[in-house]
Amino acid sequence: MEPYVYQSVFVAVLTFVTWKLAKKVIEYRKWCNVSQKIYGPPLHPIWGTLHLFKKPEDFIAYQPKQTQEKGIKLLRYWLAFFYPYFIATHPDTAKIILKSSEPKPKHFGSVYQFIKSWLGDGLLVSGGSKWHRNRQLLTPAFHFDILKAYVPIYNHVADVFLNKLSGSAAGGVAVEVCNPVCVATLDTMLQCAFSYSGDVQELGDSHPYVAAVKRMAHLTMDRALRPSMFAEIMFRMTSKGKEYFKHCKFVHAFSEDIIKIRRELLTKDPNLLKNKKRLDFLDVLLSARDENGIGLTDREIRDEVDTFLFEGHDTTASAISWAIYALGKYPSVQEKLHKEVTATIADQGYLSWQNFPKCKYLTCFLKEVMRMYAPVPFIVRELTKPCVIDGVEIPVGLSVQVSIYDVHHHPDAWPDHMEFRPERFLDESNDNRDPYSLIPFSAGPRNCIGQNFALNEQRVIVARLVDRFQVTVEKDHEIVLVPELVMRSKYGIKVHLQERRK
Repeated sequence: MEPYVYQSVFVAVLTFVTWKLAKKVIEYRKWCNVSQKIYGPPLHPIWGTLHLFKKPEDFIAYQPKQTQEKGIKLLRYWLAFFYPYFIATHPDTAKIILKSSEPKPKHFGSVYQFIKSWLGDGLLVSGGSKWHRNRQLLTPAFHFDILKAYVPIYNHVADVFLNKLSGSAAGGVAVEVCNPVCVATLDTMLQCAFSYSGDVQELGDSHPYVAAVKRMAHLTMDRALRPSMFAEIMFRMTSKGKEYFKHCKFVHAFSEDIIKIRRELLTKDPNLLKNKKRLDFLDVLLSARDENGIGLTDREIRDEVDTFLFEGHDTTASAISWAIYALGKYPSVQEKLHKEVTATIADQGYLSWQNFPKCKYLTCFLKEVMRMYAPVPFIVRELTKPCVIDGVEIPVGLSVQVSIYDVHHHPDAWPDHMEFRPERFLDESNDNRDPYSLIPFSAGPRNCIGQNFALNEQRVIVARLVDRFQVTVEKDHEIVLVPELVMRSKYGIKVHLQERRK
């Protein structure tokens, strides 16, 4: 090649690189200008604000203080010096994000990017046309008639769960409830959504799937606070990364086994689905077809199974665990709930579908639990177009987190936010409160597809528990809220249980 050809190639490459760098510099300056307009903690030149949050519970110590004492509606943080991101802490700012169907962020350093190796492109993570298509295909799995048929399973799971608690609480010993609740909700999910029964609760409180999910959630949040582990290649080289992907491999194998067994059954009996009285979640996944007659691939099915197993058991377990804690912490509320439940259940000993409308105080109690403790503490969206929030235009490509916990505790919406008062929801017809002030299942087009499933399960488990036991908290046990992928108690939740009836 002639020298001038080399020179032309070099100039072209240099021009392209310079253009890309200039574009990135201009974009970065825009981020900095926007960042200066929004309230947030002082920035470190290297760490941004990450140095202020060494562990997830540090967010609970900082964010609510700004929200409650200063009335902040939008907060600003920086992921080291890489990206600014913004926290909506008020119904006014949260609704702007939630009314859209913006995708979950997948940029470098995003929590959702970190869990992509676990949940793939399931409904929790995916966006755009894929999310719209799959959401439509999965909606029939949550039809009224299907949900109604699950109630006997909820009650059966509750029978096993309560008997195990009774054995553990014998002699007045304090019982840690988070682990057995997690196993019970996994049992519910496997039976209802996948027609799988494997004596899950009999395997013990440390079921390997529950243990794997809990550990992966913790490792994900730990990684999100450590820029050195943002890049997957670096994370895989660490001991924590190796542990994470070991659990990830187990979780995938667990899901794949469920799918494999069902496929084999369908192969043996092609009319299996036609003859079933009720299609479960996996049946819907395997038989779903879009307007072009195209179904879900094996990988898409696994992604949705993994997503549904995680969201369907872990978030509900968080809500039920905090409900048990609230029963013990607020005795007068517990007794009022007990009167309603016993009057409803009477001598039949279980909670039926027909009983749900009668349990008004129970529903109010569960709403107040989810308001106070926010089982899903936050969600995040990535902007695909500029968005004006609290008077500031946020550019395309940046992320906005909706802090559900902060929205549920903002004094503008909840002046008495630290008072546990289920009665606030008894007469919502006269309530002028913004509908986006209570969003335990998110809101808008990307709200939780399984929220009715989850709420019905909570009703049955909590009603059956308060009908059988009187709950008191272990006074010497410390409760520390930890906002990971779900809201956890750092040291678990310990209560005393006294039999009311057997």
